[in-house]
Amino acid sequence: MASSRISGETPPGTAANVPEWSVSELSAALKRTVEDAYGYVRVRGEVSGFKGPSPSGHCYFRLKDEKAVLEGVIWKGVWGRMRVKPEEGLDVIVSGKLTTFPGSSKYQLVIDTLEPAGVGALMKLLEERKKKLAAEGLFDEARKQLIPFLPDVIGVVTSPTGAVIRDILHRLADRFPRRVLVWPVRVQGEASAAEVANAINGFNALPEGGALPRPDLIIVARGGGSLEDLWSFNEEIVVRAAAASMVPLISAVGHETDITLIDFASDRRAPTPTAAAEMAVPVRSELIAEVMSKARRAFAVWNRSQEARWAELRSVVRALPKDPLAAPRQQLDGLAERLPRALSANAQIHHTQYFRIAGRLAPQLLRTNVERRRERYESLNRRLNSGLVANAQAHRVRLARHRDRVVGLSERAQRATLALLRQHGARVERAERLLSAFSYREVLKRGFALVRDGDGHPLRSAAAVGAGMRLDIEFADGRVGAVANGEGAAPASPPAATPKPAIKPRSRGGEGSGGQGSLFGA
Repeated sequence: MASSRISGETPPGTAANVPEWSVSELSAALKRTVEDAYGYVRVRGEVSGFKGPSPSGHCYFRLKDEKAVLEGVIWKGVWGRMRVKPEEGLDVIVSGKLTTFPGSSKYQLVIDTLEPAGVGALMKLLEERKKKLAAEGLFDEARKQLIPFLPDVIGVVTSPTGAVIRDILHRLADRFPRRVLVWPVRVQGEASAAEVANAINGFNALPEGGALPRPDLIIVARGGGSLEDLWSFNEEIVVRAAAASMVPLISAVGHETDITLIDFASDRRAPTPTAAAEMAVPVRSELIAEVMSKARRAFAVWNRSQEARWAELRSVVRALPKDPLAAPRQQLDGLAERLPRALSANAQIHHTQYFRIAGRLAPQLLRTNVERRRERYESLNRRLNSGLVANAQAHRVRLARHRDRVVGLSERAQRATLALLRQHGARVERAERLLSAFSYREVLKRGFALVRDGDGHPLRSAAAVGAGMRLDIEFADGRVGAVANGEGAAPASPPAATPKPAIKPRSRGGEGSGGQGSLFGA
């Protein structure tokens, strides 16, 4: 009934019989009509104007093709459940309800599901995402870590029920058994990307030396599948978690021909999960054989070195004399016999020197020496006191001279400051009088008025004033609002031309009767 009332044509002359609608009633009727006619639709188009979620969490963008544009909205709750997020320029197929938005008189599609329009769209999205993450440096070789030679604990992020985990455990048991921690995740579906990223971050968050040991190596593994099945490992959240991992990470997603973005961010890529297990640990039997071979080589080298040293020692022993201490022992006996005589002679020499020095240290000689030194010290003291007095007098004279100079400079600075302030005050006063003379308010004081439109822009001609326009008229003592009635009088005939006075040449100087004079009457 409402749609027939809206779409029916009114014959001429019957306008008075048409029911009257309010804007809200008409918008509500249109909303019901659109929602009843297009309750749930499936639309294909290109994403345009996408800027990500708004502060409220909702997403607003447009779907377009070569001929039309359709507004689209994804509510916050639906956005969090979407496996594939919209991106600028992506060709997608969306499903949802068509409705109207009365606030801006437009119709829009409330989107419930969104998927790329075919494998080509997924490949385009994958390539653009790869370029974006590569530009941020997440795939740089310089930031990749070395894989440990023999990790004690290996963390595996995969599905606990698939064949992948069995292949990894079997291969590790064959090569070199290690302790394995499995973080169970879903490897495809809407929640898969978040679970894989949480698993990588969870392994990194384990404390070293805790009850649950932190792994030395992480393997992210999944079996083969289509591009859509492996899409979880192309999500940004997974790639960023792999790039930020402080634990070395091996990606083993799909078969050898399958390439995902986590392969570029990981520290090493394995073509298959089994190959990842082979990269993680060496072969134990080969390692034991290599260690035994190196041990035998080391023992042989040590044995040859010892034999060479024994040969050198035997050669040195043969070169030594039979009794090497005989000559030193004979020399020691001769020195022992000479030592008493040398001690007596030395004591006699020191005794003679002592008596000679004692004769020079008589009391009278010491008193004379002390008196002479006292007189010298008194003379130096008198010279020092006289020098201090003269130096102090000279300093007092210099201080008085400098004090007089500072007082004179202070007075000159005060006079210069006052003169400068008067000069600047006069310049400010002249500028104030000049600004007042050039102000349009001086013109208003002579009886004129300034007319502005409703936006505050000045109107310079009657042609710019239309009927019903709101005007703002400013006089010298205030403003008055007015509305133009559209009636204008014909322009008055121009006044009779009056002869222009002869222009006198301007004098270059400020003197003489023909000069312009000062603007302030000075």
